Amino acid sequence: MVKTIEIYTDGACLGNPGPGGYGAVLIYGSHRRELSGGFRLTTNNRMEMMGAIVALNTLTEPCAVTLYSDSKYVVDALVKGWAKRWQARNWMRTKTEPALNPDLWADLLQAGDRHQVTWRWVKGHAGHPENERCDRLAVAAAHQPQLPPDLGYPGNRPLR
Repeated sequence: MVKTIEIYTDGACLGNPGPGGYGAVLIYGSHRRELSGGFRLTTNNRMEMMGAIVALNTLTEPCAVTLYSDSKYVVDALVKGWAKRWQARNWMRTKTEPALNPDLWADLLQAGDRHQVTWRWVKGHAGHPENERCDRLAVAAAHQPQLPPDLGYPGNRPLR
């Protein structure tokens, strides 16, 4: 029998770009797990995606997942099939415009493919307890000292 999991995720950035963090709450029956992490220079959208990636990759077996995010960027790209189209076009949104964050879109699509994921948008900062908790986790992670670099963010890539 496939386990049914609820996941709530959020991302935060102190400046955009700036130090950023993600938070996730995973709920399975009476079990609850909270995850968070951050990077010293990143964007809010990258942290929104990272919360979902980390949460999905934490699951050790294929599950039926309902993943709640307050990011229209993430939810719409997955529900409306945009991310898969960008991938099929070699990470191009249009013939001349590249998709942003292709590294994380690839990771998110791969993480989601392991599970039966239903993506749900939830209004942010609207009093939803789990979304509010994720926001607090993400903001706290962004404030941590000595955060690692987000090597996928262009501002952190080594010079050649």
